[in-house]
Amino acid sequence: MDRSFSVSYAAAGVDIEAGYEGVKLMKKHVERTFIPGVVSDIGGFGGLFAPDLSGMKQPVFVSGTDGVGTKQRIAQLMGKHDTVGIDCVAMCVNDIVCCGAKPLFFLDYIAIGKNLPEKVAQLVAGVAEGCVQAGCALIGGETAEHPGTMAPDDYDLAGFSVGIVDKEKILDKNSVRAGDVIIALPSSGVHSNGYSLVRKVFDVEKADLGCEVPELGMSLGEALLTPTRIYVKPVLSALEEADVHGISHITGGGFYENIPRSIPQGMCAKIEKAAVKTPAVFELIQRSGNIPERDMFNTFNMGVGMSLTVSKDTADAALSVLKASGLDVYVIGEIVSGEDRICLC
Repeated sequence: MDRSFSVSYAAAGVDIEAGYEGVKLMKKHVERTFIPGVVSDIGGFGGLFAPDLSGMKQPVFVSGTDGVGTKQRIAQLMGKHDTVGIDCVAMCVNDIVCCGAKPLFFLDYIAIGKNLPEKVAQLVAGVAEGCVQAGCALIGGETAEHPGTMAPDDYDLAGFSVGIVDKEKILDKNSVRAGDVIIALPSSGVHSNGYSLVRKVFDVEKADLGCEVPELGMSLGEALLTPTRIYVKPVLSALEEADVHGISHITGGGFYENIPRSIPQGMCAKIEKAAVKTPAVFELIQRSGNIPERDMFNTFNMGVGMSLTVSKDTADAALSVLKASGLDVYVIGEIVSGEDRICLC
């Protein structure tokens, strides 16, 4: 049988065989993510997954989609492509777990200027690592070569995830009450939001990203490329042990946009600003860009990648199980009555 190869398509800039080679190289990474329920291997027209619905009264599927954003430009400048896939998975699965759902599977999409199989395999290796951290399967994806519309070294990475939760266990923000405790789950750094501002502040196209920055204990590029923390497993454990009323994934828009999303009208998240443990990278960003504190808290996670609102009487249980998972969690505030939705004081 003739192998698949188009001379005309190759002349237009699309290398079909490079795509096949990329699939071969990424296969070992994808197989790391396989969990019970995976039905199909990669390479088919659709990814198949058979969820275990035992013990569920009314299963509800929860979906989430996102990309890495302009953080991937840092990866391109650094020539390091094996971690942004973790960011891609994190941005999707961290959203899904906010309603109490467990992620089941993930699919990625890579648009790239020139399909270099080794680079694509590195990108997928990061996606696979993110899936392992989240406990979900990578069951499919797509790599699209875009000659003439993207520079050869450019790429854009996005993804899509599906999770599941029993309807009666879906978190309802209307259960939030005055007196509830707000717990901070620390971020690993900037995560994957605000990078248009970060790139402007540091003028990354001209900066020496490999230069060591003493206050960071690493180079600027390494600090900015630190992968987004995935909170799925610790949060699912907390849901088993504590009365969790709301979860906020603190992404673009920072505290001011995201925390109110898990709080009903008539309630306010009173955050003790001095309690927030802010990593040095944010202080460097603020100082270098002369950015007002209000803008920092309205753009970045400031060291808090996720917050849990729990009943006061189960707060200690939540803190205990989260600390047992290795997270240095702590209390940053409480819920009070009020129409402001959030107050940083």
